[in-house]
Amino acid sequence: MTPNETIDTLAELVQEERERLTRLWAKRLREELYEIDLPGRDLRAPLRRLIDELARLLSDRPDEVLRLWPEVVRAHGAFRYDQRFEPEDLVREFKALEEVLLRVYSRRHEGRLEPEVAEFITELVGEANASAQASYARVLRTEEVRFREAAVMESILYHMDVGILLAEVDGSVSFATQPVSRLMGVPMRSVVGARTANSLAPVLAQVRAHHPSGEPFKVTDLPFMRALQERGPVRGVMMVVERPGGGEAWLEMSATPIWEEGGELAGVIQTLTDRTEAATKTRELTNAQDELRRLQGRLLQRTRAQALGQLASGAAHALNNFLNVLRLRITLLRREFKPEHLDALDRTVGQIGELVGRLQEFNVQRTEEVLKDVPLDAVVREALELVRGELERGGHPVAVDLHLGDPGMVHADTGFLRELVVSLLLAARDRMQQGGRLDLTTQAEGTDRVTLRIQDEGPPYAVEELSRLFDPLNREAGAPQVALQLAVVRAQVQRWGGELTVENSQSGTGGAFVVRLPRAKAAHEQEPRPEAVTTGPRRFQQTRRVLVVDDDMDNARMLAEVLGDEGYDVQVAQSAEVALQLWERRRYDAALLDALMPDKTGWELAKELRQRTPQALLAIVTGMDVRGQSRATLALVDAVFRKPIDVGALDEFLSQSETPATPSEPSAPASGGEKVGEGPLTH
Repeated sequence: MTPNETIDTLAELVQEERERLTRLWAKRLREELYEIDLPGRDLRAPLRRLIDELARLLSDRPDEVLRLWPEVVRAHGAFRYDQRFEPEDLVREFKALEEVLLRVYSRRHEGRLEPEVAEFITELVGEANASAQASYARVLRTEEVRFREAAVMESILYHMDVGILLAEVDGSVSFATQPVSRLMGVPMRSVVGARTANSLAPVLAQVRAHHPSGEPFKVTDLPFMRALQERGPVRGVMMVVERPGGGEAWLEMSATPIWEEGGELAGVIQTLTDRTEAATKTRELTNAQDELRRLQGRLLQRTRAQALGQLASGAAHALNNFLNVLRLRITLLRREFKPEHLDALDRTVGQIGELVGRLQEFNVQRTEEVLKDVPLDAVVREALELVRGELERGGHPVAVDLHLGDPGMVHADTGFLRELVVSLLLAARDRMQQGGRLDLTTQAEGTDRVTLRIQDEGPPYAVEELSRLFDPLNREAGAPQVALQLAVVRAQVQRWGGELTVENSQSGTGGAFVVRLPRAKAAHEQEPRPEAVTTGPRRFQQTRRVLVVDDDMDNARMLAEVLGDEGYDVQVAQSAEVALQLWERRRYDAALLDALMPDKTGWELAKELRQRTPQALLAIVTGMDVRGQSRATLALVDAVFRKPIDVGALDEFLSQSETPATPSEPSAPASGGEKVGEGPLTH
């Protein structure tokens, strides 16, 4: 149906059914507005005029009916105002007209109602309603506007959640909205008209009003009293009251002075807002924060216990180096002086070694881990969220750029791994005293390892600093705490079969902590363990050439001298790099490797030597407790010797001519304890 056809159809309907439309409209309006006492008895007269004007416009000015009919209806809004109509009554009136037009049209056309006609009727009535509403609003701003606005304002204030009261200059309350009574929990008569000293004090006592700190709330603490005295606004005063039905309500109050045109104080307006929900959430957040602090305290206590264990282990390592020198010197002196005196010294050294072993037990008794496959990136994100506030705190904040490469899963303890990342982030932060940025990257390294790298913008590491960075006994000022923390972290990474290194940036600015961990393989990636294959002897029939590798030259030289007197051809290397160079120049039958060296661990060096000479005898010589090492790491060597070394056992090991058995693993110290692994420790 075209627009013209729609207007013609509606014009015919209104022209022929105007009386019926007027009657039905009046009837429907009376049903809607039965509460209104309309002056006069003829309700149809004003409606008939509107219908007649609509019929005339539809016939004479069909193209402009949507613009002209609202102008005709405009005066109807002012007419209804005089009859005490409310704006919503006007809405109902024109809604009734729309329903009547649609109903009569549908009946006239045997229940058929075209969408175009329905849309046109709705638009026509809507425009008329808007015009009547505008006229009604204009009348409100004439001689009765003040009364009408006051009534509307009172209605709004009644339904608001904010309580408002007006205090006079003498301190009496002359006006209060209903929410004041609801929020305070007392009748309105207890507030309005009351003088503060006589009436409000009992009211505050009745509701047991008090400050959040628990102190009783006095009348003089009310914001409007303070505003009258200070002659200025008062904001954000909190008061806690007890509800009549139980529970507490937290009220936030503010007061604003009102001034006359001449500058005289006319009174004070005070507001009351219910902040109970916000206060409850604040208490919950405070409790959660306290719980978090307690958890952090327990975490710090556990970390300190681990650090102390690492310190004891590091001290034992240093002491054992000295004891080893003593034992080797005693071995030489035994050949020149009376052995009965030297036996006593040897027994003393053995007792000291047992004491050191008991100290090392402290490091073994660490918090039990729960190992499982965890996604590295997820743990890194959690750690960053925990430490972000600490990084951004202070005048020199540190930002973190994340570059997560989704390298996969690692087999580790989730909590310990999270603490590990936090510790490294804080250690990197401490290197940037003026703030800056950290670059945190995760990526896969080949198919079986993942890498976590934390790059800082601090000064490059000096060569000697790199060698002492993980030494808990570093004597430099401020270094022991950092080295102790890093030693704990590195020991943790090594227990998981990984490694922690520190290196300078290739750009020459900043350094980086690099954590490499084995990637946890999925179930479908697990490879069956190959059956043991019997091979020929892994060593020569007679061991003569021995390489001693130790960064402590006293230990290395004394051990070389003792072995030399036993008939071995011994060479000494002070670092792993020198050892590899000597190994390339000459064939060695065996190597004795210090476990901890600045450039490379003895385990890493053993792996490289084993690849180059599978038949060589390899042994670790260490003052550390090696029970934290994995079986895969222990399998790299044929034996582990604890300092102070039993020279007889060492000679027996080097002089064996048969194929060595499964690599020896460390047992408990002399004082007793559980064995780690199945093989015996070579003493």
